[in-house]
Parts: sequence; C-alpha cells; structure tokens
Amino acid sequence: MRGGTLRLGRREFDAYEPVIMAIVNRTPDSFYDQGASFHDEPALAHVERAVAEGAAIIDIGGVKAGPGDEVTAAEEARRTVGFVAEVRRRHPDVVISVDTWRHEVGEAVCEAGADLLNDAWGGVDPKLAEVAARYGAGLVCTHAGGAEPRTRPHRVGYDDVMADILRVTLDLAERALALGVRRDGIVIDPGHDFGKNTRHSLEATRRLGEMTETGWPVLVSLSNKDFVGETLDKPVKERLIGTLATTAVSAWLGARIYRVHEVAETRQVVDMVAAIAGHRPPKVARRGLA
Repeated sequence: MRGGTLRLGRREFDAYEPVIMAIVNRTPDSFYDQGASFHDEPALAHVERAVAEGAAIIDIGGVKAGPGDEVTAAEEARRTVGFVAEVRRRHPDVVISVDTWRHEVGEAVCEAGADLLNDAWGGVDPKLAEVAARYGAGLVCTHAGGAEPRTRPHRVGYDDVMADILRVTLDLAERALALGVRRDGIVIDPGHDFGKNTRHSLEATRRLGEMTETGWPVLVSLSNKDFVGETLDKPVKERLIGTLATTAVSAWLGARIYRVHEVAETRQVVDMVAAIAGHRPPKVARRGLA
C-alpha cells in the first residue's frame, strides 16, 4: 500500500509516480562534492541541471550531516534562506525542500518559499513539525536511532531495526498530523546510515516493504552512502553502481521519493522499474511492431 496522492508545494504526485529529490549542498565541506555548490552561481547551475534531468524536488542543505566545524543556526540560515528565495524566483513550480533539524531555520526558509522540511535527525527539535504545520509545508519524518545531530553511530544495536524504524517514524508522522501538518505532505524515511551500521541499513532496505505497507509515502536517501561503500569496499566517488542497485530494490519495494546526487542515472533506474512493474509504458515501442 503506497498511499494516495502526495502534495508538495504546487505539485501533486500520484501513488505510482517516482519522485527525484536532487541534493544541493550549501556547505564548504560536503562529504560528496567538497563544496562544489557552496557558492551561489555553481549552486544555481546545479539546480538548473537537476531540474532539466528530471528532479521534481530540490533539497537544499546548509550543514553537512557528519562531524565538522560548528555551524550556528544563523550561519545555516545565511547559507540557505536567500538561496531558497532565488530558486523559488527562478523555478516557481519546483518543490523546494530544506534539510534542517532546527525550527528557527525551518521558519526562515518557509518564509522564503520552501515547501518541505527534511528533518533528517528524527525530530530532535520538536518545534520543527510545528513550523511545518504553521506554514502548510510538508515534513520528512526520519529514523535516526536517537542520535544527536552531526554524530556518527558508535556500537549501535537494535533487537529489530525495522521495528524500531517503524515505531519512531510512525510516531513522528502521527504527531505531525496531530499538530496540523497535512496528511498528504508527510513522508517517512528509514534513515540509512543515520544511527545505523551497514548491516542495519542493508536490512532496512531489504525490509522496506514493511514501511511502504503503512500507507505513508517513503523517502530513501541512499546516494553514495557509507553502507554502500562498506558493502562493496568502494570510496565515495565509486559508489554509483551500488547506489543504483539499492535504488532499484527500493523502487520495487514501493519507495516514492529518492534523494540523490546523480539525477539522470536515478531517473532511468526508477523509470525502468516502474515500467517493469507495469506502472508506466515504454517511452517508445517499435520492436516487433513492423
């Protein structure tokens, strides 16, 4: 059960429409691009390319997920708010998401035109959901295993990792709903790598169908992550094939949103899986017809 229509900003997505969320890091120390989109012009060019390649959502982040130099709420807002406003001006119909756990930043970016708050740290700031409700924005409810923001997992363990993922994300989703966040704007995310070791993330992928069966739309953030790197023993820049394999499995199991660095490649994977599943026709059909 994939749930019904997902409504974010001006866009509506039906239950079998895969949605690509392109990552734009407004940080000088991103694990993947080492600051390639920290400055405005490269970042805006990245947005243009992502939209042209099929991204419906642009996910803007002002703080890298891993440990590093302290980034205050004021600095995070400085990196994201003006950029959100400019992306909104240039792309009135694109869905703008902001990856933040802080309600102060969430409020500022919603004022600037953000449609979705991507809370990757599992409700550590409970006021963020209140901001989403107040502004009519969507909310991503993520399992982070109780980890503090920007920390790495250390000897983390679960009796049943998917049971814990379901307990946390469903509680967050129901809380958001009770606060007034629109049901058709709430998304749940298993939080690959967040508060998890590689085996936990592999199991979360293998059992993703248990999340999609809840009826809440499921987002997966798989792109070039450490669990892919450890599984294949590959560095960050050599994880695309593993990422796409994991994406295909997630698509088959019913994920709705894919948070990615490589938009064009992901688009082909999810479109192919949708066609195999019978949810979309081939773009052309010539073979055997003449």
